[in-house]
Amino acid sequence: MPIRPSLPPCSVPTVRLAHDRAGEGPPLVLLHGLGMSRDIWRPVVPRLAREREVIAVDLPGFGASPPGRRTLRGLADAVAELCDDLRIERPHVAGNSLGGGVALALGAAGHAETVCALSPVGFDAGRERAYATAVLTLIRLLAPATPVLAGTRAARTLSCLHVSARPWRIPREDVLQWGRDYARAPSFWALLRADWAVDAPACPTTIAWGARDRLLISSRQAPRARRRLPAARHVVLRGCGHVPTWDDPALVARVLLEASAVRPAQDPEP
Repeated sequence: MPIRPSLPPCSVPTVRLAHDRAGEGPPLVLLHGLGMSRDIWRPVVPRLAREREVIAVDLPGFGASPPGRRTLRGLADAVAELCDDLRIERPHVAGNSLGGGVALALGAAGHAETVCALSPVGFDAGRERAYATAVLTLIRLLAPATPVLAGTRAARTLSCLHVSARPWRIPREDVLQWGRDYARAPSFWALLRADWAVDAPACPTTIAWGARDRLLISSRQAPRARRRLPAARHVVLRGCGHVPTWDDPALVARVLLEASAVRPAQDPEP
């Protein structure tokens, strides 16, 4: 089974970051979380590409992209440079986890038309950052064992509970790709220890949190995001975990399309 059947690779020679493009319409840039790659968006891209030109990006030091500045702002600057290379001015931007923080940074810097952040970093407090760091460290250390952990459906379910509310839906090939991405990401450790503080975007913003997020715990951090970003539209992704693209691709695609519309629709039904 091909890893990216729906995302043909781009061949623009001046671009610094690995990325895929699909579809037609207003440009929508997709950014992944820590240790992952643009492959996390594969379940939702076919739905998005019906109405948007989708640009799924490997952030610096992840996936197939070379390392760059290892700060949240540095990642945002690299994505802004990519958009300049592609002659895309102020795209819609969406990101998950670390990518959600990068999307918020792009919005705060005036580089985005709209922002949609799925369970973004930047809203932890107290021991929550230490907890997330411990979990992510364990994931990185276990990444070389992914071929064993992905061997059966039961093992895949247990090994992916921290990111997915319905881990049995994740195909074996995607779990294997995720393990490879984690194991070889040169920017992982620096960004795990980086400052994840975010500023309010200067554009229409949607914050969507998985109701069953076990990593950036939704019951604590989603209310904090509501208080810090009162002007944003806040959405609960029912039945979804930290990385919601496998849990409910239709719901995630709908939220991203609504967030990048000129006039966002009402919150989706549970």
